[in-house]
Amino acid sequence: MPIDLLLRHADLADGTGSPLRRADLAVEGDRITAIEAPGAIDPGRAALVIDAEGRLVTPGFIDPHTHYDGQATWDDRLAPSCEHGVSTVVMGNCGVGFAPVRASDRAVLIDLMEGVEDIPGSALHDGIRWAWEGFPEYLDALDRMPRSLDVAAQLPHGALRTFALGAGADPNAPASAEQIRTMAALAREAAEAGAIAFSSNRIALHTSTSGEAVPGTFAETREIAAILHGLREGGCSLFQVVPAGLMGEDPDGFRREVQVLSQVLST
Repeated sequence: MPIDLLLRHADLADGTGSPLRRADLAVEGDRITAIEAPGAIDPGRAALVIDAEGRLVTPGFIDPHTHYDGQATWDDRLAPSCEHGVSTVVMGNCGVGFAPVRASDRAVLIDLMEGVEDIPGSALHDGIRWAWEGFPEYLDALDRMPRSLDVAAQLPHGALRTFALGAGADPNAPASAEQIRTMAALAREAAEAGAIAFSSNRIALHTSTSGEAVPGTFAETREIAAILHGLREGGCSLFQVVPAGLMGEDPDGFRREVQVLSQVLST
């Protein structure tokens, strides 16, 4: 039976933790269909044969911390990650990202991303193909673009809080009970749509280009607990957080963060 691709004499790391072993691999379409001892697969059956002697063949790597949130809307390769063996990237880290968002707040979220992650705002303004408001619509927009890598997105606190508090509000003011209920409902909606986690940033040194702390930096425990409750109701229970004190700006920050997060996670 013909095969599309034969990798011969590869040093195979199969992802199980087993030692490297020499092997031939047959590929049909997007599936590995056979792993055999070197020379066991007839190269005459293959449309393409690659001599992989001295080369590693491994499962794709998962990068759990990236900021491709904007680039993923225009770049189907997500370079340079695709060039380093990465097959899945996780976005929406550190509480910054681009959904949910109203059209009037797009520039605000770009300024946050530029300030916190040093991604040029000019590239984001020119490149992002805005086609969403809610987080489910953002996932749909990502899903419509064929790409070389898989993407997974977290719900970022900065975008969620900006959306829930509304235009003209202080993005780091204490949230009202109604605003907290809105954030919890949106978190549930995001999880049901496919968000893999909720991310938050509690480092005051992380600011937008205008000096504004990431919305959520000073959020009360009741707010975070409500959001996580909504997330769990939607079928997700992962929480990514950049804790206060991480950058050495507050020597006692970690101790307080352990207390705060312990309280939140036990609610």
